[in-house]
Amino acid sequence: MQIDTTTLVPGFNDTVHDAQRVFRALLDALSRPGGIVAIDAALPDNHAMRDALAGRVPLAAFASLLAITDYSTPVHIEREDKVLGDALRFHASAPLTNDRREAAFAYIDDARTMPALDAFSHGEPESPEDAATLFIRVPSLTEGEPLVWRGPGIAESRTVAIAGLTREFWHQRAALTALFPCGIDCYFVTGGALVGLPRTTHVEVN
Repeated sequence: MQIDTTTLVPGFNDTVHDAQRVFRALLDALSRPGGIVAIDAALPDNHAMRDALAGRVPLAAFASLLAITDYSTPVHIEREDKVLGDALRFHASAPLTNDRREAAFAYIDDARTMPALDAFSHGEPESPEDAATLFIRVPSLTEGEPLVWRGPGIAESRTVAIAGLTREFWHQRAALTALFPCGIDCYFVTGGALVGLPRTTHVEVN
């Protein structure tokens, strides 16, 4: 499929250093589950990227995918978005896939209508690194039902209140914890910020 250069979103101003800053922010989010990490802080001068996105895709999701994808990491976009797909193909050489099980990374535009977590790869015991990482757009990182998170990177416990996620999502996520080291890592994104939920984190849900 041909890339439409007339609607192409600009990439990083400084391809190497911007990608490194975003990558470090993503690692920070997974090492401190439940903490809000500002991805836009890693891109202080990229006004062209912000203006081109214009609310279509959260800056945090776009910059993250741009930083961590390449020719070897198939990306699944749950609701087709040619602008996002063209940008990832052009700037990162990332292949797009309609097969959720094949995706190394997936962008989900609406948490309320996302597919079951079983639709994505959980990895295998001998290769847990092959599990998918999901970027899930949510309306708020602070205004949802408060849930208690526990695990590595959290001192005792942390209460996190992410909006827009169904109770079914949390039950599916709880079932995956028994599969460790397999599982799915998630980032919840809104605007220029995100929260990381690694597979090692236990979320208490009734």
